[in-house]
Amino acid sequence: MVKDAAAKLDYHPNLTAQSLIARRSFLIGLTYERPSPSYVVDLQNGALDRMHNGRYRLVVLPFNHASERPEELGKLLLRTGLDGVLLAPPACDQIELLDLLDRQGLPYARITPQKDLARGIVITMDEVAAGQAVASHVLDMGHSRVGIILGDPAHAASLARLEGYRRAFAEHRKILDETLIVTGDFTYAVGYDAALDLLRRDPAPTAILAQNDDMAAAALAAARALGLAVPDDLSIAGFDDSEVSRTAWPQLTTVHQPVSAMAWDAADRLIARLDATPDGPTLDQRHEHAHALLVRGSTAPPPAHQE
Repeated sequence: MVKDAAAKLDYHPNLTAQSLIARRSFLIGLTYERPSPSYVVDLQNGALDRMHNGRYRLVVLPFNHASERPEELGKLLLRTGLDGVLLAPPACDQIELLDLLDRQGLPYARITPQKDLARGIVITMDEVAAGQAVASHVLDMGHSRVGIILGDPAHAASLARLEGYRRAFAEHRKILDETLIVTGDFTYAVGYDAALDLLRRDPAPTAILAQNDDMAAAALAAARALGLAVPDDLSIAGFDDSEVSRTAWPQLTTVHQPVSAMAWDAADRLIARLDATPDGPTLDQRHEHAHALLVRGSTAPPPAHQE
């Protein structure tokens, strides 16, 4: 009856009053460092979907130097007055930051960490297996000379995906040319320059693996600038299954990374921990989400004279 009356009166709880009574802020932070725009949108949407119509509110705290100054990030999180925090890469792998949060008793959920997976709430995806899957797809088509555009080296996932590529080459008994591995930073601009560098080599690669879709789209543009047709002259595969992978032409072969679902899950498990009672149910501290290889129009067998 109370709920019915509240609905008729369009009553909404006063979150400020609730926080004063409970002596809690009901604020959950989300921090990340230099991600692609699409990744940020998916992260925020997932967390916001979980908090919709609830008492918790999301505070977005981008911090571009977590890998160099984890203690400074920790102090920012602590003085913001959060009840808990969602740590996206690379903050999720900063052990110094985790130590500080543990000492201060600030609960956290880590999204796709690669290190020390026993700490905190951990939401993962098998980055190595995902990298192996997309590299195997390209190798199965007959490519041998494959260029690789890495992401930001501060993100442990970048090295995990590279390990997956290496496993695919070993499994196919092919040699990975280390000179064709270049470092990007998950941005379109750097991805474009990296792709031009690779495609101006002699001989040039017949396929490029980019560690996110923004850099794959940049490689597509670089190929066109050099008069190369995709996938006839060059195959390109990305990673993430972001919107750009579907709006590019041809559409990009990529790995689906369920970023929104992982952010929702991280927020859900963190909220469950914050609201837990001694005799209440508990959620597992760790959950792995599945990846999926999505084969689209940007990959094909290499030209016959370059196999």
